Amino acid sequence: MNNSRAPAGIRTQVNALIERAGRKSWAARIERLHDEAASSPRYGRLVALRHAAEFAAEKVARDLPLAPVDHVLAARVAALEPLAAGLDDVGRVRFEAALAAALEDDGTLIPLLHLHDTAERHRAMGFEVAFAGLEDGASFDLLATREGAAVEIACDTLSAEAGRLVHRAAWMRLMDRIDPDLQTWLSAHPGRYLLKMTLPRGLREAGTDGTEALAELHRRINFMLASARRSDHDEAAVLRLDPLMLAAAQASENGLMNRLRHEFGPEANLAVTGDGQGVFVLAARAGSENEVAVAMRNRLAALAPSRLTGTRPGILAMFIEDTDRLEWRLLREQLALEGEARQFLTFPEARPVVAVTCTSRIELCAVDGADALRFRNPTHPAGKLPALAPAVLSVC
Repeated sequence: MNNSRAPAGIRTQVNALIERAGRKSWAARIERLHDEAASSPRYGRLVALRHAAEFAAEKVARDLPLAPVDHVLAARVAALEPLAAGLDDVGRVRFEAALAAALEDDGTLIPLLHLHDTAERHRAMGFEVAFAGLEDGASFDLLATREGAAVEIACDTLSAEAGRLVHRAAWMRLMDRIDPDLQTWLSAHPGRYLLKMTLPRGLREAGTDGTEALAELHRRINFMLASARRSDHDEAAVLRLDPLMLAAAQASENGLMNRLRHEFGPEANLAVTGDGQGVFVLAARAGSENEVAVAMRNRLAALAPSRLTGTRPGILAMFIEDTDRLEWRLLREQLALEGEARQFLTFPEARPVVAVTCTSRIELCAVDGADALRFRNPTHPAGKLPALAPAVLSVC
């Protein structure tokens, strides 16, 4: 499947889904995403990753060669068409409204792909699955039944940005803004430099002060360089400029980034720029550790009473978006998600919850269907029912 074209069946389904969305709307959406991805190098890569499913579907529609991950995403997008076709009339109207929302503004196809993936995972466990949210307007999304037992499943997508003080999107935009200035400065000051930043208040793209905060930090860095100051600090930012002493500073950018990641840790925000005669590294950290798992726990506490009826056992199926492979691996290995999920399961709001599941793009894009994280509520009586055992079995 390496750089090969999609099978005819996948292409037919993808094109049918695009027709369902509207050819003009789809074309306008893809054009806007291409413009955003091309507008700036670093932020553009983030856009391309966030909207990888849409870009993969567009490649299929144009019968272009696909990378392996494009094949996986294209197949998942294609599967949305038979999902929609199998719904009743009311369900199709709701699906098309959800599809339209996914293709507007900052929306993505991920919530719909997560919904379908969750349904397929439970079907693979032997459950019959109905799309109750789409067909019946239920507050939960799926109703899974097996041997007379039923469980409600509410699917939700949470951006990891909700647990970060320094948003990756904001960091990428800052680096794209300041890169031309750094290039100019390096041409007059050849050498190897490291600018370390601590941002106690964080850095956000969204919100009333997001743009102003980016502009102010940009201005401070430029002033610091222009005035030949080694440091600058206030309650919003602590900046320090030092020579870059890492042995890998003359290596390729990838090699240097790996060395910097080892030096500054997985939560640091890093960027490297150079003009052939010099290297400038920027490393930023927030004033506190990222709390992605805490953000998930807070979302679970809000979801349970609003999305589950309490008349049946419920599963909260979480998709943690905007994480990279390293961050997701650490969240799993350090049991951060498990700890916060199990803490939530002790809350009063968790009484109707029999289990919590967590997935990310790592599982969604896995060729072999990687397992979701699954945390069982040991106090819920339904967890002991044999029919529901596959749905609530803890796997970590």
